[in-house]
Amino acid sequence: MKYAQYMFTFLMGYFLYAFVEVVSRGYTHWTMCLTGGAALTMLYFISRLPAMTLIRCCIIGAAAITAIEFAVGIFDNLIMHWHVWDYSDQPLNVLGQICPLFTVLWGILCIPAFFLCQMIRRRLDQ
Repeated sequence: MKYAQYMFTFLMGYFLYAFVEVVSRGYTHWTMCLTGGAALTMLYFISRLPAMTLIRCCIIGAAAITAIEFAVGIFDNLIMHWHVWDYSDQPLNVLGQICPLFTVLWGILCIPAFFLCQMIRRRLDQ
């Protein structure tokens, strides 16, 4: 049953993140869909840990999503030159792939993701 939970969570993240990007930017890239799926699956795993509170999930989630974003950014933007995003104009950016502003935004996005993960767990743990 756990495999199905993680697969369902991955697909939720895949489609929800793509939707958010299309609504906010007008387009997305296929690697961002995969990244959204991986991020929500990772948050689902984190939210299942004992004594995991919302604030802990947001802090750990923001750090983990930023790490995923950095790895994907290195591949997408610096190796493949797909120019999916560029944070070079943001203060304290690292190689134009991550920046503190988006780390904070990922932490805020972890709030609804935390509750979504709880809902998935309640529905699928039965």
